[in-house]
Amino acid sequence: MLAVSIGCPAGIGPEISLRAAIEHRRDADVVLVGDLALLRTRGDIVGSPASLVAVSDANEARSLPPRAIGVLSAAPPLSQDASRPGVATPEGGAAQLAWIDAACDLVARGDADALVTGPASKAAVASSGAPGAATFLGHTEHLGARLGGVETVMCFWAQTLTISLATTHLPLRAVAQSLRAEDVARATYWTARLMDELDVDPTLAIAVLSLNPHAGESGLLGDEERTVLDPGIALARERLAAEGRTRAIAGPVPAESAIRRTVHEHAYAACVAMYHDQATIPSKLVAFGDAVNVTLGMPIIRTSVDHGTAYDLAGTGRADARGMKAAMELATRLARKRGYQSTFSGAR
Repeated sequence: MLAVSIGCPAGIGPEISLRAAIEHRRDADVVLVGDLALLRTRGDIVGSPASLVAVSDANEARSLPPRAIGVLSAAPPLSQDASRPGVATPEGGAAQLAWIDAACDLVARGDADALVTGPASKAAVASSGAPGAATFLGHTEHLGARLGGVETVMCFWAQTLTISLATTHLPLRAVAQSLRAEDVARATYWTARLMDELDVDPTLAIAVLSLNPHAGESGLLGDEERTVLDPGIALARERLAAEGRTRAIAGPVPAESAIRRTVHEHAYAACVAMYHDQATIPSKLVAFGDAVNVTLGMPIIRTSVDHGTAYDLAGTGRADARGMKAAMELATRLARKRGYQSTFSGAR
């Protein structure tokens, strides 16, 4: 059972969530967490053959007939303004935050096996005035806090390139000052765990990307490789060794070389980037629409698309649901690999 929060109501999230859910029903049960009237309207736009049924819990969604999909509401019905494609509103921001939280809690309680999130608007959520919204910087940080301050790592997975982030949504000027050895170790450790979980060739190392050009040129272009990355790699090796994991870690490796060799030569299992765009630019370049944003380190499985709300496409019926379907496929694969329903006592 996948719990799917449908994203910003003014964006393409409702359309791609519905389309992907219809295609994925052969592999897993799906409950959409969002607004029933909105989903029915967008369903008409995309020509959905599914019957959308209001449900009160995940078990009710499981018992629906094959052509029906359950919709769990976790916020007041949306107004016409908040439902209008292409125009984000504070009301829509509050609703999408409520949908994220409700879907997260379904998985944390064990009522569903994995969380899949549609593209949200950080600005709409943060300006909505909803409790906790003012500090919303994205799903990764918010879900980690909701589940009790657990470790979180943002990662983009695709067949051609898997790349995770040591830091996430920071201004570029703050990266060098904020980056710690513990950040490097956390991202590297959980990336290695994911590669093991997905049965990636165990002889392939994880490449830790340098922060500075040319890995700092022996300190000429910066000393963070020596003072932060090297200690972080050592910490990650210790943590993996303590669990009997043998996957190697390489680095710091100049970023452009490591990414090229990963994509074209399959030289590394995955890469660990030091900041947001160091990861997302190559990921979107080689795998846009196919990459899956997966949050590592949490006690629940969470995946999402690798793109945003695409307000210009919302309501046109032309949004590509390929990324949302890939997110559902990876969530299902990880849930089956783990072989249990997630339960976590920290759910609120």
